[in-house]
Amino acid sequence: MKIRIIAFSKRGCVLAQDIGRVLTEHSCELYSKTAADAAGTEEVKGPVSEWTKGSFASSDAIVFIGAAGIAVRYIAPYLKSKTTDPAIVCIDDAGRFVIPLLSGHIGGANELAKRIAEGIVAVPVITTATDIRGRFAVDSFAVKNDLHIGNMQVAKEISSLIVDDKRVGLVSEVLISGGIPPELDLGGNEETGIFISHRMEKGPFRRTLKLTPRCHVLGIGCRRGTSKENIETFVKEVLEKEDISIKSVRAVASIDLKNDEKGLLEFALKIKAEPVFFSSDVLASLPDKGFTPSERVKKITGVDNVCERAAFAASNDGEIVLKKTSRDGMTLSIVREKVCLDMKGE
Repeated sequence: MKIRIIAFSKRGCVLAQDIGRVLTEHSCELYSKTAADAAGTEEVKGPVSEWTKGSFASSDAIVFIGAAGIAVRYIAPYLKSKTTDPAIVCIDDAGRFVIPLLSGHIGGANELAKRIAEGIVAVPVITTATDIRGRFAVDSFAVKNDLHIGNMQVAKEISSLIVDDKRVGLVSEVLISGGIPPELDLGGNEETGIFISHRMEKGPFRRTLKLTPRCHVLGIGCRRGTSKENIETFVKEVLEKEDISIKSVRAVASIDLKNDEKGLLEFALKIKAEPVFFSSDVLASLPDKGFTPSERVKKITGVDNVCERAAFAASNDGEIVLKKTSRDGMTLSIVREKVCLDMKGE
């Protein structure tokens, strides 16, 4: 997580440095806007509003050390959606209270506030209803388990029902361990419910929240200059045939000869999948998984198969569910990773 921290007083600057030492597992940048001693921080030269605008675009979280009102005024013009806004946390410059103001669940502000509070011995002030009542929070669960949230409006409805002591249904095609929260009806007998699946199926409830695990890796090979549109059309047709939701694609993998292939990179960006590339040596060194060999491919790339090997290499010990399929100079293979969700503690 990339975190930007800004302080507005000398004491706040000292606290910013303390927080930076606490959050060593994250990338922290320390800033200040004060006439006092700002040692250890980078001075914001222009308006803080412009700094805030840039921070919204370039960081995962912003921590304001100062009055909550200051933070609210600066972030207000840039708020867009709870699915895209960064986590916003506010801390008084005495370091007594840590308040997540925005993106508590999806952006991770609640967890960040708790982590900071633990590190500087402060009180985390959590205000989201599911948290203060100790209830299951579906959006937080989805983020922690890397699940695509199909409909934020239904997610809000589910949270409201749970807060009002009503149960919601649950149907999962993915293994769940650790027990089912009491707020959920595993029988799926409710009108509103959660459906967890990598398939294209929308779900069994009248009001369904589809959660899709990102458990597939696509291995793709293509001729130089293949367009994004051609790759997208090919992939979508194959996924539909295999009954796999494109929302379940976590990564797109290929050989490093394609690491500058515009169409491939643009396709990965469009579907929000991580592009991953491997050298021919790495691909050739993989254990035998019954990869489909091709002497022609080996002469060109140095390895007998690109798409299957790349998909497997980019996966977490996944299983090949679609061997190499070809069309118009493109090849595609699909690897599925094992998924086991733990709902305990959500």
